[in-house]
Amino acid sequence: MADQERIGPLSGVRIVECSMLGPGAISTHLADLGADVIKVEPPSGDYIRRMTWPIVEGTSLMHLHISRGKRSITLDLRTPEGAEVFRDLVRDADAVVEAMRPGGLARRGLGYEDLKEINPRIVFCTISGYGATGPYASMPSHGIAYDTWAGLVQPEVDEDGFCDMPEHPSVGIHAGPLFGALGILAGITQARATGHGCQLEIAQSDAAAAMDWLRSETYKAYERPESEVTGNPSDDHERREPGTAGMRGGVRYQFYETADGHVLFMASERAFWKNFCEGIGRPELFEAHPGSEYADHARGNTELRAVLRDVFKERTSDEWLAFGDEHNTPIAPVNTPKTIADDPQFQHRLPWIPASAVGAEQVPTPLKFADAPLPDPTMAPTVGEHTDAVLGGTLGYDAERIAALRAAGALGPTDA
Repeated sequence: MADQERIGPLSGVRIVECSMLGPGAISTHLADLGADVIKVEPPSGDYIRRMTWPIVEGTSLMHLHISRGKRSITLDLRTPEGAEVFRDLVRDADAVVEAMRPGGLARRGLGYEDLKEINPRIVFCTISGYGATGPYASMPSHGIAYDTWAGLVQPEVDEDGFCDMPEHPSVGIHAGPLFGALGILAGITQARATGHGCQLEIAQSDAAAAMDWLRSETYKAYERPESEVTGNPSDDHERREPGTAGMRGGVRYQFYETADGHVLFMASERAFWKNFCEGIGRPELFEAHPGSEYADHARGNTELRAVLRDVFKERTSDEWLAFGDEHNTPIAPVNTPKTIADDPQFQHRLPWIPASAVGAEQVPTPLKFADAPLPDPTMAPTVGEHTDAVLGGTLGYDAERIAALRAAGALGPTDA
């Protein structure tokens, strides 16, 4: 997309990205909102195109998703000419993303201290696995490491005694880029107001821990004496396990089997519980088990749990969702990654980006602006697909200069 054609709330923002693999998602969020993201790749390209599964017509889904909406230019930053082109890209950019081990660009003379000399307003963001400091800073790692480090995923043991990795949603590799995108926007806001850029960094491991703050902070709070920190009043102040682990054995906040699947019942507030009992024509259930006003899961009440088990089997999941809407009772569908696409709420809120546009059906950005249309995502680029367009259109280089760069190997090996 040419510069003058860009739309979206970030259409006036330019990001220069140097990334390998998943951390490049930090600028995907910005590209989805209209930012011009120029992905600077080595001549061999980012091997994200060949990583993980599935491979869609020869290209990984990870690349198709993470690199959508971006432009690719190849530069050999080991050459003086390639480094100079990079500096030219930064002169009028808002931010530089270093999505790799910290210090990679500085070793090429293109770190924050170098770049702010030519653009004092530049925001320089590094996103990495364990961050730029600390005893793990230089350790190689992959995405799941950040979740195991943060305590989010525990090993399972199979029947043969081997440790296994359970299925789980990855947190750090998604939360890190999201926090990073927020930090970049904060830095750009400051830079445009003051004329001064900044340097920031985000570790995907830190992001995983930050997203799971409730559990770790609960354990820390429980280190204090019970005279200072107790459980919830509805549990007679008993200290529950942190997070959802403390909801095991719940009754008024629990999964229930329906006639054709499962739903999640969430009547932990007394008002919702009363609505439910009256709605099913069983007001005596409320009279016998009114519970506390708030956060009462009726844990351990097996008598009530048996009654609700039978009640929920009487209707289908869709019927229970309609019931909850009609009687103001929180009842949620229980989907899987495979079935969520069939959910009418998903279809309404997150209609797939078609494969014809981006190579494979993808989930769009969840952000919606009432009066600011977002750009239609475009296909993830091939290696160096936009090199000539960026050099000629964005930087204004003439054909002779581009040819000279190519001859010098700044854009990659020549055919000669």
